[in-house]
Amino acid sequence: MGNDDKCILVTGGAGFIGSHTVELLLASGYSVRVLDNFSSGHIDNLPQHEHLDIVQGDIRDQEQVNAVMQGATHCLHLAAQVSVSRSVEDPCDSATHNILGALNVMHAAAQAKVSKLVYASSAAVYGAPSQLPLTEASALAPLSPYGLEKWVDERYAALLASLHGLPSLGLRYFNVYGPRQDPRSPYAGVVARFIDRMLAHQAPIIFGDGTQSRDFIYVGDVARANLTALFSTHCGICNVATGQQIDLLDLIDLLSRSTGCTLPAQHLPAKAEDIRHSYGDPHRLAEWLSLTPQWTMDEGLGELIHHCRQTMTDDERPPLTVNA
Repeated sequence: MGNDDKCILVTGGAGFIGSHTVELLLASGYSVRVLDNFSSGHIDNLPQHEHLDIVQGDIRDQEQVNAVMQGATHCLHLAAQVSVSRSVEDPCDSATHNILGALNVMHAAAQAKVSKLVYASSAAVYGAPSQLPLTEASALAPLSPYGLEKWVDERYAALLASLHGLPSLGLRYFNVYGPRQDPRSPYAGVVARFIDRMLAHQAPIIFGDGTQSRDFIYVGDVARANLTALFSTHCGICNVATGQQIDLLDLIDLLSRSTGCTLPAQHLPAKAEDIRHSYGDPHRLAEWLSLTPQWTMDEGLGELIHHCRQTMTDDERPPLTVNA
């Protein structure tokens, strides 16, 4: 079976991670079907391509999910409510997306007997780590409904593997950044928010003292992991991480050099659901998927800053005399 004989269903394919993965799948010769409700994804993120079919719909609609799953040989499930803070504010709504919606996709994939289901989990399942780096065997103690929902998804995937023989691989993404991450969205990551403010010559905002650290991984490396996972024989759970950490103050120093904005950060109180330090062990990523992240932090930030500058409107551009 060649690449053109495979049809990949990507839920949430118009989103940040999804659109990068769709582009890579198409470039690799696969046919792709996207299911997206466009609540946070954008149609403009997707290319016009003869092997791309776009369906507007919602993973919470079981009949629609069953319909789009028909004919799919593989499924990449990325559609989700991805804001940690929103899951805290409205856990019931978050669970309809991240548990019931995910279960619709998993059950439909099992019934359609897809060759492989790959789904987005998160480093949020670990909670506040007692030991670093985090391995797939580390204790799980999520601090937010979002993290708990992703843990429940992992348990459902394991159960459906036992009940129906559904081959699945859950990818625990760490802090993904890159182009198309909307900095104005409540779903935006800290990198996009910092860059958005600094390009407008506004002080970046930090919740807490800024010494908290994260494992940032570029979206291009995540797209490669998604594609490889779809055709891997491995099932279970895998971290998608670099194995390196950087604190937010050092991140702002890097961005200051790239954006020219040297305003000191504005500090606000830390959020209760925020984790102090986190970075992942990428050994399984290398062993199972033969992948090591290719993008350095400098390279990835450069791509994101270039993208942000290209998409700024004239009203958003700061006057040229700001730093004079």
